[in-house]
Amino acid sequence: MCGAAENPVPLRGRGNKVSENRKNIMDKVTVHFLPADKKITAAKGTTLIDAAMDAGVHINAACGGEGACGKCRVIITSGDVECKDCSKIPPEDYKKGYRLACQTVVRGDAEIFVPEESQLDTTAVKGAKDVKHDGRHIVSQEIEKLVSGAWYNPALKKFTVAIDPPTLSDNTSDLSRLLRALKQQHNLDNVSTDFLLLKRLSRILREAEWKVTVTIVQTRMESQLGEHQLRGSRLPKMINVEPGETTDRHYSIVMDIGTTSLWGQLLDLNSRQSLAEASEYNPQISFGDDVISRIVYSQKNDGLKKLQETVVGGLNKIINDLIQKTGVERNHISHITAAGNTVMTHLLVGLDPKYIREAPYTPVCNFAPPVRATRIGLDVADYVYIYTFPSVASYVGGDIVSGVLSSGMYQRKELTLYIDIGTNGEIVVGNSEWLMTASCSAGPAFEGGGLKCGMRATAGAIERFSINHDTLEPMVMTIGKVKAKGICGSGAINILAEFLKTGVIDQNGKFNQGCSTKRIRQTQDGVEYVLVYKEETGAREDVVITEPDMDNLIRAKAAMFAGYQCLLDKVGLTFKDLDQVIIAGAFGDFIDLDEAVTIGLLPEIPKEKYFFIGNGSLLGAKLICLSN
Repeated sequence: MCGAAENPVPLRGRGNKVSENRKNIMDKVTVHFLPADKKITAAKGTTLIDAAMDAGVHINAACGGEGACGKCRVIITSGDVECKDCSKIPPEDYKKGYRLACQTVVRGDAEIFVPEESQLDTTAVKGAKDVKHDGRHIVSQEIEKLVSGAWYNPALKKFTVAIDPPTLSDNTSDLSRLLRALKQQHNLDNVSTDFLLLKRLSRILREAEWKVTVTIVQTRMESQLGEHQLRGSRLPKMINVEPGETTDRHYSIVMDIGTTSLWGQLLDLNSRQSLAEASEYNPQISFGDDVISRIVYSQKNDGLKKLQETVVGGLNKIINDLIQKTGVERNHISHITAAGNTVMTHLLVGLDPKYIREAPYTPVCNFAPPVRATRIGLDVADYVYIYTFPSVASYVGGDIVSGVLSSGMYQRKELTLYIDIGTNGEIVVGNSEWLMTASCSAGPAFEGGGLKCGMRATAGAIERFSINHDTLEPMVMTIGKVKAKGICGSGAINILAEFLKTGVIDQNGKFNQGCSTKRIRQTQDGVEYVLVYKEETGAREDVVITEPDMDNLIRAKAAMFAGYQCLLDKVGLTFKDLDQVIIAGAFGDFIDLDEAVTIGLLPEIPKEKYFFIGNGSLLGAKLICLSN
């Protein structure tokens, strides 16, 4: 028995091993999570991380629940729990009631407080950051010119038709009458029909007094098959019929299924405008920061099912947010397009990603056929299909394909290097005549992972850093201009560059202990520099950067740079041959170009050659909706 933060509560020790078969434990308990004020009923023996996931309470779990990262810290304010392994909790914090959520199971009713440092702060993905790049920013308004005029040809169209009602002398079937009207009034031929539509067709036609609006989607490319030549472009498919005139209510949703974040936009296909944008952290984070951790989790009992349901739950939040912001009726959203990497796409539609991780690294498919959205759990009308972007290979996914599309590099003669910096760095080089791609494993350092005080780019993360050259005292700026809690990836780049320029570290990333500052200190874990002392932070301890942190950053930037170098070498080019470099992804919205070049993350070429595209994956999905 030991005490919690203020009120003594019974907590079990490590003595008894928790049964691994929770299904056999029928007793239920109530777990109350604060400050979210969410309650859930769970079986005895459920881990707190699982209970939090079921309750919709997000807790940092960078290692996928293995107990290795020590970031899923929670405080037991009351109740009966058992901790399997709390070696990552310092003794003084253990006495205050701190436990690791992934290593703690509930034995009775419990109240759990999730401290701020363990929460996923969604403010980081709710708004854009005002960044002044030395390079030029390709804004979406410029790229949308691609779909002006003749290029505007959405995959989804609506047509209003007036149908002659049947008579004794003309009792042709309802479907035949509708198809005949489409051909006569809109010159639409060879239209197929979604089966679910037939179940309600007769009722709708009669209730609408034979004037309806038909929704048509272009489904598949016709091709040559054996001796038979199938001519034409794409086959139209009728997926919905609505009473009356509804062509003015014509909407689509586009999504970016990122490993860390989920983004969505609601498009008005008539005005070609984005009416609203919404985002959420990908709740699969609770199963691991990277795709490999999630593949491993997918092989556990019900692991794939949990991962699929979890990401769909996040997407449904985005859909609800978009509807709430715009007032658009759910049944008028007729089309969804989503771009994600190969693993994220597999997990979204429920395909087993196991063999993507095992040599020779084979996905189930590179292009999943359209899937009925309700079948995977999306909260939209039953006639809506979700279309995913094709992948190139196991680790070059639909997000990079979408980014290449949105950047327009495939249409221009200029030789372009397209870079998407992340845990899995993806690179494309080429122009309108040819394209070649590669990927490299950079690790999570650029997203704050693998750093002692690392965190994602949320409020309190150090993003800008400079040192007084005389005193070596730091000046830090945080996202949200609040007390520092840790270091995000872009902040780490700035810190590393400043250290290098001021001589605080040498070329190998080791601290110069001859520097006259008390901020460089030796600890049992090695040498570190104190960025912010704990009295001045929003955390419980000093915010520091260590030599192992800098080793991680150096390896990550080296992996990315080696990727560019190897890809260019493969095609017989050098950096000097490039006409432009496009930086994509959310990371590009925070990066300081000078500092990135200083540490060797980006090549040293003229600044005017750099472009920043933002979320190219989401923009590509938007272009697909607007231009069939």
